[in-house]
Amino acid sequence: MHISKLLIIFGIVLIAVGLLWPVLTKLGLGRLPGDIVIERENFRLYAPIATSLLISVALSLILWLLSR
Repeated sequence: MHISKLLIIFGIVLIAVGLLWPVLTKLGLGRLPGDIVIERENFRLYAPIATSLLISVALSLILWLLSR
């Protein structure tokens, strides 16, 4: 697979995720168990560990299927 084709696919995926983000947050993506949220008076830390793992597995599966 050429790098240009891979970059185009990544761009399309990023655009799709950006457009679907309001829907995905309503489904719970971004607030999964394992996502760390620390809120203080003037500070907020958000570390989406579980969400990142889920997205990584999904993208790995998609890329594996495309490379076959």
